[in-house]
Amino acid sequence: MKAEHPSGHQTLEGERLSDPPQGRIDAQALFRAHARFVASFLRRLGTPSGEIDDLVQEVFLIAHRKGGFVPGTGAPRSWLGAIALRVASGNKRSRTRRREEPIEAALSDAVADVDVARALEAQQALRCVQQALDTLDLEHRAAFVLYEFEGEACESIAASLGIPLGTVYSRLHHGRRRFLQAFAAFESGKPVVARRRLAGGT
Repeated sequence: MKAEHPSGHQTLEGERLSDPPQGRIDAQALFRAHARFVASFLRRLGTPSGEIDDLVQEVFLIAHRKGGFVPGTGAPRSWLGAIALRVASGNKRSRTRRREEPIEAALSDAVADVDVARALEAQQALRCVQQALDTLDLEHRAAFVLYEFEGEACESIAASLGIPLGTVYSRLHHGRRRFLQAFAAFESGKPVVARRRLAGGT
């Protein structure tokens, strides 16, 4: 005979449901707290803006299938960032060549409430940031964005990406150097050759 569990799940009478891991955050709560972060992170990884909503949903579907976030696997944001990196990588491999929306469309919300001169200045600065990020490969870009833009700890990034702490430091070192070089060049209007891999990086 089946009995109704308080969570809404039916169980056989006398059967005990195991309690969820202590501190677990389910996918719904993760979505409410971090959906905007995931969308921003995917954009910074170079995802075309027309595909971001679909990939955000995919990230949280994967989080749901994994049973949500359990403490001990980094922090929620870096854990979601690791999932988003894999989703973005798969999307990039399978994506056919298509025309991407101008970056101005993705930045319009950020400058909607400021005057035209400041809007143009903000757009130019953000465009340079994204162009500089685009010179990094996904692995270096993910570590760089999580640390520099989102303030995630190196230990959390390492745990979430499943890489040694030293590799995180190496990626940050090379990613930061390449980003600053590219940003300065884009800001001054000089051409920049994007590199698939960073020289000496891991």
